[in-house]
Amino acid sequence: MSDIEIAQQATLKPIINLAQEKFAIPAEHLDPYGHYKAKLSLEYVNSLTDKTDGKLILVTAISPTPAGEGKTTTTVGLGDALNRLGKKAIMCLREPSLGPCFGVKGGAAGGGYAQVVPMEDINLHFTGDFHAIGVAHNLLSAMIDNHINHGNALDIDPRRIQWKRVVDMNDRALRHITVGMGGVANGYLREDGYDIVVASEVMAILCLATGRADLKARLGRIVIGYKSDRITPVYASDLNAQGAMAALLKDAIKPNLVQTLENNIAIIHGGPFANIAHGCNTVTATKTALKLADYVVTEAGFGADLGAEKFVDIKCRMAGLTPSAVVLVATVRALKFHGGVAKEALNQENLPALAAGFVNLERHLTNITKHYGLPCVVAINHFTFDTEAEIAWLKNKCTELGASCVVAKHWADGGAGAEDLAQAVLAVVDNREPAFRYVYDENATLWEKIEAISTKLYGASQVTASAKVKTQLHDWQTAYGKFPICMAKTQMSFSTDPNLKGAPSGHTVEIREVRLANGAGFVVAIAGDMMTMPGLPKIPAAERIDITDEGVITGLF
Repeated sequence: MSDIEIAQQATLKPIINLAQEKFAIPAEHLDPYGHYKAKLSLEYVNSLTDKTDGKLILVTAISPTPAGEGKTTTTVGLGDALNRLGKKAIMCLREPSLGPCFGVKGGAAGGGYAQVVPMEDINLHFTGDFHAIGVAHNLLSAMIDNHINHGNALDIDPRRIQWKRVVDMNDRALRHITVGMGGVANGYLREDGYDIVVASEVMAILCLATGRADLKARLGRIVIGYKSDRITPVYASDLNAQGAMAALLKDAIKPNLVQTLENNIAIIHGGPFANIAHGCNTVTATKTALKLADYVVTEAGFGADLGAEKFVDIKCRMAGLTPSAVVLVATVRALKFHGGVAKEALNQENLPALAAGFVNLERHLTNITKHYGLPCVVAINHFTFDTEAEIAWLKNKCTELGASCVVAKHWADGGAGAEDLAQAVLAVVDNREPAFRYVYDENATLWEKIEAISTKLYGASQVTASAKVKTQLHDWQTAYGKFPICMAKTQMSFSTDPNLKGAPSGHTVEIREVRLANGAGFVVAIAGDMMTMPGLPKIPAAERIDITDEGVITGLF
């Protein structure tokens, strides 16, 4: 059966009853969205402050390929397995974006028998969080143009406006647009553009905010542009926009509770891209889960060079989180792809290609253990085409590097297929005091932080940037020098060239542009030809998604 057929045949429990059964959450603190989704009140979240934290386990992956790695699927399978072993565990995931859902992915709620449900709802609109974020973002856009139209008392330079518009769809035609056309009645004529919602600073702010007051303060700190002197920043608070924006996010800030196919609780909240933003679910969701459960399994987007680095250097640094261990997900197929095998030939045994592609896993493993200072368990997400020889070679190679390597079959067998993985993870986190380190020191300069990420993690020999970029970083150093760096880079390679597979070394990382995300509290460094508004592929997943006359969604996967 397809993923959606498996999900639609699952026996779901009413989420209110399940939350009471698993964690004794009072019904009055749950706002139901139908029978199987609910939002958790912030009042209840705040009531958990004095409870002891559980253990935090991060699931990340090798550099993604068209062959697939299954990071979300593994997160769900591991969480189900921990619960099967009698542990109290919660999974914390990001919400899927409609853009990739209708573009390449076709869905992002796990797969096979390791899914979060209701799958259709999670992939399509869910509880409306992304719509609220998009509207809040675009309200600020409208208020900027309105202010200029009515006299521009703040002396905003229309050529220096940094705040674009957003939509939660892959639409390359909107990357560069002109607004205000049609005469003076329609406002000030200027160039503008769209980003995808998951690239919005409002998304990052929601995911890092610790409560309503912090959310509003961060929204007010957004730099929307500069005055005509080209130096003085203009903030969202100068437009008095933060209150209305926070009001639009009054429900979006509350964590969302759903369940797995095995009726275990998962919190799905927030969804910034990891190649553009910081790629983690909300701090509120993670901290809430840590108060409720003994083990929290969370994920960070794309490979460990992007999502895991930002999880450590941005999310953990800002929120005071301490992870206990990392699970590095890989597949035999994906490693063979990194070894030069064409997608069409990945189902054939090929030990030389596996050996050639293993360098990608090895570098991620080294980064996790050496630069993040975290123990790592390698999870081989099993495919039916994997041969015994390939699995044996891979396990032996990981053992040589001192890493535990476990084959997990959760896609086919659900939590039962990931019990060995769960045991391996427990052996680490139950026998080790949580400790880790950041990739760079907070007091390093912004440029030094960019260099540290590029040379230590990406294997680059040098980092370059135009004089304009370096001047901008220099100008920001005094006011924003303690900010972490959010690297915007292709997820397909350690380099800035998505076609360079394996573990390229000695390459140059070019920083093309830097952006200040003052409300989120980080500086975005855009490396290479990184797009903040994706486009649809030649045959988008949208062509396969449909609804029957009976209202049944088909084509999601």
